[in-house]
Amino acid sequence: MSNRNFNINIDPDMIKRNLRKIILGLLIIVAAFSAIHTVGPEEEGVVIQMGKYNRTVPPGLNFTLPFGIEKMHKIPVQRQLKQEFGFRTSSPNQRSEYVKEGYIGESTMLTGDLNLTDVEWVVQYRINDSYKYLFKVRNADKTLRDMSEAAMRKIVGDRTVNEVLTVGRQEIASSVEQLLQELCDEYENGIRIDQVVLQDVNPPDPVKPSFNAVNEAQQERETLINQAEADYNRVIPRARGEALETIELAEAYALNRVNRAKGEAERFNSLFNAYQKAPEVTKQRIYLETMEKVLPKLDNKVIVDEEGNNVLPLLNLNKQGGTEK
Repeated sequence: MSNRNFNINIDPDMIKRNLRKIILGLLIIVAAFSAIHTVGPEEEGVVIQMGKYNRTVPPGLNFTLPFGIEKMHKIPVQRQLKQEFGFRTSSPNQRSEYVKEGYIGESTMLTGDLNLTDVEWVVQYRINDSYKYLFKVRNADKTLRDMSEAAMRKIVGDRTVNEVLTVGRQEIASSVEQLLQELCDEYENGIRIDQVVLQDVNPPDPVKPSFNAVNEAQQERETLINQAEADYNRVIPRARGEALETIELAEAYALNRVNRAKGEAERFNSLFNAYQKAPEVTKQRIYLETMEKVLPKLDNKVIVDEEGNNVLPLLNLNKQGGTEK
């Protein structure tokens, strides 16, 4: 069995050429990764060259100088962003879950009447100027959070605890939105405030039972006031109607009596005028009319002559038990 010696000849020039190709390929790959950028449809790219603003590019495929000469910041200018205060959303599903622990310091505030309240709110905003957002204010998101908290504390501090907990919530949200937008315009941070929403407003846990007792007392007071007003609205109109009815009946009775008196006076005057013209005839007519009214009311009637010799009893045929002939 013979030993064979294998001699491998390595060309140094070939190794150098291959190493150059590998290095060049790596440089091309690194350059491609650092130079090609895809900007999303809701974003725009801000290109910084050697630490200085250079240009703003639209959505789509964009290129920058490689190896860190130019850097691109993608800013979501078409997306609505939000900041939460006093809580955080832990799982944004169909039934979102929220975490309150650790954020109570953001939401505990002092009202104008020196009471404490727990205010949770959300600020919804958009970035409308990416240049100002990046270069006018350092850490614009953190600055916006500080401004939001300062604005909310100022507005809540100008109102009573009852206004904060009940009727003044919408006004507080509108006032904070307006004040916050004014601060954003003053600082030129490139942010537009869409909406401020008061998520929940409650008294602090240690004094919550006392606030609930006060609210129940106020609700009971309002209930009693409403019941009293209902009784008032039911009784007073009826009394006014009865009074008006009595007045109208009295006026009608007075008018009837006056008209009857006027009619009797006119009748008397007409009789008197007729009597003056024909006394005997008028006297006889009055006598007959009076007898016509009086005689039907008598039960038994007896007719006699002037001397009282002849007596003629008359039967009341209309009387019960009488016989008809």
